[in-house]
This record gives sequence, structure tokens and C-alpha cells, in this order.
Amino acid sequence: MTAEKERKDKLLQQIRTYAQEDTVLAFSGGVDSALLLYLLSQAARDTGKHVYAVTFQTALHPQADLAYARHFAQSVGLDCHVLKVNELGDPRILSNPPGRCYYCKKMLYEKLLEFARERRISTVLEGSNQDDLNVYRPGFKAVQELGIASPLAQCGITKSQVRQMAGEYGLSCASRPSAPCLATRIPYHTTLDMQLLARIDEGEQFLKGMGFDNVRIRVHRDIARIETDPEQFSLLLQKRQEIIRRLQELDLPYLTLDLEGFRSGSMDVHL
Repeated sequence: MTAEKERKDKLLQQIRTYAQEDTVLAFSGGVDSALLLYLLSQAARDTGKHVYAVTFQTALHPQADLAYARHFAQSVGLDCHVLKVNELGDPRILSNPPGRCYYCKKMLYEKLLEFARERRISTVLEGSNQDDLNVYRPGFKAVQELGIASPLAQCGITKSQVRQMAGEYGLSCASRPSAPCLATRIPYHTTLDMQLLARIDEGEQFLKGMGFDNVRIRVHRDIARIETDPEQFSLLLQKRQEIIRRLQELDLPYLTLDLEGFRSGSMDVHL
């Protein structure tokens, strides 16, 4: 048996154990939590227990994620429970320090635990994977402090294996690009502005609608730095005038293409 098969079997056994009780899952609509939701929904059919998919509606998460989360939960026969949270009401998040993600995750997951307590549920899960443990993820500290389980990470499941498994099960999320919170588009120590974040979100959705899969608009004051996969540079240049026109309508005046291309966590290079 390969190590990958062992990790998968360990995860499936863990999911079956969780499904012996009602469970609450922090469900973003991303591939990690979507795979967990699918596995939990299948296991719960055998046990008759409830699985609660809980999605956060916030200023810092792309609006398209909420629509997809609802659609995916429905596709596996579950409701999507939406909790509205205003993270920017916390000055420790609003000021955007390097530890912002810790305060944000703690706020969100305290709401998640409150949701679980109201239903007398003790099993609360989230979707961090093994790769998340090897990069700068201050929010994972909050996950651990609050006692929320991370079965993918605990079983050593990497992002590539998550996508592989999602593909094996025929899930629509298998190739869906990651969509971290919008605050990652702004340099640390720059106060977060809801209107700017909304414009960035709209700009990224526009670019995705033009066929750019992995894309970010990182804003440094008046300069908007576009990150996309290098193999899509030619497409971006072909559609250059249309992109300039739309992004300048969104009050993003100076537009640049990052020659390094798309890379997750590019705002963390100085940490």
C-alpha cells in the first residue's frame, strides 16, 4: 500500500468516525472544505446524523464564493447555513497587521462554535490541509486554540491529493482555483477599505469571466498589480484594451502585469 493510499484510508476512517455524531463544518466552497463536505454527507447517510455546512458572509470574502458554496451544498443534499460577520469592526483586523488572519479566524470560528453549541454539537471541523502547515498561516493558530479539528491536515492530505480525490469523486470543485480572503490583495499595515475590496473583487470576477483561472489584483496605493499564470500572459495582452477600460472604470488607475505570474501568498515575501 502506498503512503498516499494510507493517508486516504486514514481520512475516510476519520470521516466515518465523525459521522457517528452530528457535525458542523466551516464550509468556504473551496476544494478542501468541499471534499470534506462531500465525504461527510456520504458517511452521514449511513449513520442518519446531521451535517451542517456553515459559510461566512463577510466583507473579506469574494461574493462568488458564497453563491458557489450554496450550490455545492445543495448538490450533495445539504443546506448551506450562512453566518454574517463584519470582521472590519475589529480594529486589529482593520489595520491589517501580519497577524490579521489570526484575529479574523478567531472571530469567525468563535461564531462557528456558537452555532454548534446552540445545536449541542461537539464535533466542529475545518478544511486546512497538510500544505497549509508549511506556509505562513497565522489563522491556523486560532483553529488549534479553539479546538477545531482539521482532518485533512491531521491525515497528511496535501492540496494535490485533495484535488485528486475530488476529481475521483467527480466533484465540480476539483479544478476550482483557490480564493483566499480579499485582504491578501492589500499590503500589510494598510488600513482595509470595504469599497476598495469590493472593487478588487469585481475586477477579479471580470478577469475570471474573460478566461483567467488563477488571477489576483494586488493594490499598492494607486498601482494595481495583476498576477496570472504566465501561460495566460498572451491572452491578457490580447485583451489589454478591454481590461484597461474595465479596471480603470473601477478606479484602478495604474495597471501592471507581474512578470513572476500568479503565486499564492505573494504579499508574505517580506515576512
